[in-house]
Amino acid sequence: MANHKSSIKRIRANAAKRLRNRYQAKSTRTAIKRLRAAATKDEAKTLLPKVISMLDRLAKKNVIHKNKASNNKSKLTKFVNGLA
Repeated sequence: MANHKSSIKRIRANAAKRLRNRYQAKSTRTAIKRLRAAATKDEAKTLLPKVISMLDRLAKKNVIHKNKASNNKSKLTKFVNGLA
């Protein structure tokens, strides 16, 4: 167990941030799956900006690497543009 007040607070803060990061990352993965399962191109085009925004937010907060966010955005954009 930590001995200093500040380290005890840091442990609490890290636990809260970890939960928030996991929630946001899981929500983003679910949104990506929903986008890939979209039936029509119009539906996918409406979901794409929201998913891109979520990925950018995760990359900004270092939950995921910025290159992973870029790769995901690129692949999803290609996927949406390739829909008939």
